[in-house]
Amino acid sequence: MPNPLFDALLAPHRGSHAPFIIHPDGQVVSYGEFLNNVARAAHALSACGLKPGDRLALQAEKSVSVLEIYGASLLIGAIFLPLNTAYTDSEVDYFLDDAKPGLFICDPERQSGLSASAAGQGTRILTISAMGRGSFTDLATGMPAKATPAERGGDDIAALLYTSGTTGRSKGAMLTQDNLLSNARVLQGSWDITAGDRLLHALPLYHTHGLFVAVNTTLVAGASMIFLTGFKLELALAALPEATTMMGVPTFYTRLLEDDRFTADLVRKMRLFISGSAPLLAETHKAFEARTGHRILERYGMTETGMNTSNPYDGERRAGSVGFPLPEIDIRITDGDGGTGVEPGQVGMIEVRGPNVFKGYWGMPEKTREELRENGYFITGDLGHRDADGYLHIVGRNKDLIISGGYNVYPKEIELVLDDAGWVKESAVIGVPHPDFGEGVVAVVVPMPEGTPDLPGLKAAAAGRLAKYKQPKAIILVDDLPRNTMGKVQKNVLRDTYADQFAQKAI
Repeated sequence: MPNPLFDALLAPHRGSHAPFIIHPDGQVVSYGEFLNNVARAAHALSACGLKPGDRLALQAEKSVSVLEIYGASLLIGAIFLPLNTAYTDSEVDYFLDDAKPGLFICDPERQSGLSASAAGQGTRILTISAMGRGSFTDLATGMPAKATPAERGGDDIAALLYTSGTTGRSKGAMLTQDNLLSNARVLQGSWDITAGDRLLHALPLYHTHGLFVAVNTTLVAGASMIFLTGFKLELALAALPEATTMMGVPTFYTRLLEDDRFTADLVRKMRLFISGSAPLLAETHKAFEARTGHRILERYGMTETGMNTSNPYDGERRAGSVGFPLPEIDIRITDGDGGTGVEPGQVGMIEVRGPNVFKGYWGMPEKTREELRENGYFITGDLGHRDADGYLHIVGRNKDLIISGGYNVYPKEIELVLDDAGWVKESAVIGVPHPDFGEGVVAVVVPMPEGTPDLPGLKAAAAGRLAKYKQPKAIILVDDLPRNTMGKVQKNVLRDTYADQFAQKAI
């Protein structure tokens, strides 16, 4: 019976002695051992009454057991719903109410606070700890090490991932078997991932980056992973000499660069560093290349689509760009309203079409119709443009667009100017209510630890390079920018924090 994801990612490795997981202490989990545990977990899920199409929610610390449960959900045809470990009990309440999973697996320490919510939805709750212990493990132990995959089609939902909900109610993106499998195969080919690769995996497993990009590409290639429970600098430095690839968020790379032990010799076996989930500063690109000789490959993806574009594996990896559409994926830049294309080089809405684009939002047919055009294009909400060579550049989210005095202001353009100042580590530009202009441009700036802030000089630099309506009407110094768990700057938090910046002022 066909089961596209299981057949491609897991079935080929039955009985294999090749390494799949390598722990920092040197302990190795082979593919064959992993598949045996996937089968045991699958029997446990079935014993809980889960059937194909049922939802399986999981909020647990990163462990190999979480991967086994993911594999088991594919095997039995359940819909896998991983939840951010930072979500509070009240936030989890919402997801359980919305998705109504047949089973919820959580950390033992969270069980008491979440039991009432699960019971209210008729959801069974079991536990698993970061060490792989708990009531789910107890149930799976002793189960058979072989299982027959459920029959699934390419259009069947394999995973349900919720968006962050920063602009309203969180939406569950329905990702099909074909969505996930097509993206894994395209990325494996585009980045030349082979069975000989050893990926340094320090990302969380509740996010598309750590699970579907990192793990699925590893599985489809038959490669191995050095498995860190999170990005811990000492463990990363110790693991890098044995790794050939690394996927990370920008903060991983900036933290490595801050340590003198991170050298070209340390990464002599590496062939590819990949960054995503948040923009990588051009300065980080340059510093990384100067230190290691490697140019980081930046790509662009979303919860609803997986990966859409990538800088080339062979060819120029352009700082500040996310490269070109991946094979089988179409990208167009439009006015956003009617889908009319904009002139080359102009900023517009990024729309994506391809086998990677999700099926729609769980229980939200109207929202699905708003964001998925009838011709298959998904309106991403991201603003961007192509340069003269066709590289795609992201300038921000549509909701981050500032309209000041009737003029459109794109934050990225201003941030690039501010970040050029030698004492500026990074910046975030937002729009907040302004009595005269509707919105006023505010720059929130983080200085270098050793830098001496020069606000008059920064304002002068902006005045020399930006039209007056784009120049910040206020510059605020902070120690750090607020970020989510994947390192993305939370501009909604900044807008809330500085919403009264121009109150009662006419500037």
